[in-house]
Amino acid sequence: MQTELASRVFTLVDATDAAGFSRLFAAQGRMRFGNNEPMTGPGEIEAGVGGFFSTIKGLRHKVVREWHIGADSVIEETVDYYRLTGDTVTIPAVTMWHVDETGLIDDFRVYFDLAPLFA
Repeated sequence: MQTELASRVFTLVDATDAAGFSRLFAAQGRMRFGNNEPMTGPGEIEAGVGGFFSTIKGLRHKVVREWHIGADSVIEETVDYYRLTGDTVTIPAVTMWHVDETGLIDDFRVYFDLAPLFA
C-alpha cells in the first residue's frame, strides 16, 4: 500500500513539478540522483531536478514494491521516460528516503542506470 508521502513524491515528479517536489525537503535535506553529487537544500534540489526535467519530455513511475519502516521508505519502481525525440525508455529504479521529525525529507536517494535514456 502506497503511503501518502510516496504518492505525493511520485505525483509531483511525474508532473515534472520541481518546485513542488523541492518543498517536500527539510532546509538541509539532501538528494542524491544516481551517481551524481548530492544536492543540499530545497533550492539546489529544485534547480537540479528542474535541469534534469528539461532533458526529457516527461516520465511516469510504476511502483513494483515498497517497504516502510519507521521514518524510512524504500520503493522499487519502473520508470517510463518519454524522450524529447518521441520514443520511450523504461528503466528499473529504487528510491529511498528518510523523513525528519517534522515529516520533511532529509535524505533522498535514487539508484538507477540512466545510460539507456541518453543512448
